[in-house]
Amino acid sequence: MSHERPPVEKTYKLFLGGKFPRTESGRSYVPSGAAGVHVCRASRKDLRDAVVAGRKAGADWAGRTAYNRGQILFRLAEMLEARKDALLREILAGAVGVDADAAWADVEAAVDLTAWYAGIPDKLGALLGSQNDVAGPFFSFSTVEPQGVVGVVAPDSPFLTDLLALLLPPLAGGNAVIALVSESSPLVGLALGEACATSDVPGGAVQLLSGLRSELVPEFAAHRDIDGLLVAGSPDAEIGRAAADSVKRVRFAPAWEGAAPRRLDWVGAFVETKTFWHPVAP
Repeated sequence: MSHERPPVEKTYKLFLGGKFPRTESGRSYVPSGAAGVHVCRASRKDLRDAVVAGRKAGADWAGRTAYNRGQILFRLAEMLEARKDALLREILAGAVGVDADAAWADVEAAVDLTAWYAGIPDKLGALLGSQNDVAGPFFSFSTVEPQGVVGVVAPDSPFLTDLLALLLPPLAGGNAVIALVSESSPLVGLALGEACATSDVPGGAVQLLSGLRSELVPEFAAHRDIDGLLVAGSPDAEIGRAAADSVKRVRFAPAWEGAAPRRLDWVGAFVETKTFWHPVAP
């Protein structure tokens, strides 16, 4: 005997500390790309909670071998591959004027981009480190270490690759990442948390906030325990001034057309170089 049942409507939550809480403020907003859908409007307190969780998880993520971080990022690519149909629906439900072909191409590009960055972690030492020439009986080596907690402000775009293009470089470098997803089309960005939660990424190494840029971006810039900031768009003097108070490293990602960029320099921007010396035995 068949009968109709009401669908279980999805509640779009934040992704903080490996969990899916609602905003502590109880606020929501309706994105312009998804009329009738309410998503969490994250607060300054949510950002502070994300920084605490990111600092804790960052030690775990940075302490893993580079090979293991690459394995986990490849596992993330596998989870995105397995969820392509669901991600397609999130793009189409959360954006106006995006056709199914463009959405499908974006989902496949997101998988490819993640797999590409999965190959980066165990090559950073060779690409960015060095054995230094010195005048004396010493060995001198420079190695790379992650900066810590990096904030990412994604483009206001309906596509998943536009978020991943900025989120993956600092993550591949060993940093914990707190990302502010698209304001007008946040659904697929928030759905990324479901893939992260099943891909062995330590809870808190990737965190996703939705909300108003005008409210949250200044808080990202001013927060003293966020070590770096990768922001979509042209350089912004106000962000620079707010970040300068904590000597935060800031990079701006200009808009791009077509395929999402694969930028080793965005990986290198959020690592530190440590040089050490060792005497040569006589």
